[in-house]
Amino acid sequence: MKPLVSIIMGSTSDLPIMEEAAIILNEFKIPFEINALSAHRTPQQAIDFSKNAYDRGIRVIIAGAGGAAHLPGIVSALTPLPVIGVPIKASISIDGWDSILSILQMPPGIPVATVSLNGARNAGILAAQILATGNQEILQTVRTFKASLEKKILQANKELSEIKYEYKVN
Repeated sequence: MKPLVSIIMGSTSDLPIMEEAAIILNEFKIPFEINALSAHRTPQQAIDFSKNAYDRGIRVIIAGAGGAAHLPGIVSALTPLPVIGVPIKASISIDGWDSILSILQMPPGIPVATVSLNGARNAGILAAQILATGNQEILQTVRTFKASLEKKILQANKELSEIKYEYKVN
């Protein structure tokens, strides 16, 4: 089985956040790989990874980074693949804003789809949706997942309707 998605992060300290992308891809039965790769500490490996990802069969890259958060941008600069950036509130972060802005404010020609702070689960879902544009099996998995979200809200409203308050009218 060859990976379709590559999950990368600046260091393994980001794993508690980034594993949420792995969990959802695993649930969706989408093959993925997960590695630490630093734009600052392993720049040559980041370059090699970015330039070779497509030829290895990768179709979407999820890149998480905290602090200066250069990893998603450098990868996007060097690959033709879609890159989803996950800003991480790291121990060196300024409440996560440094990571958010570093990933969000990319120059023209270097797009990075950016999810919310610590939003690796949404990054995994977005990766699945991107892959679903060319894969009927993944498309059906995404459709089933989206339908389950609706069912959760409908069930929640049913449960809320059973809660009684003196002035509650529904």
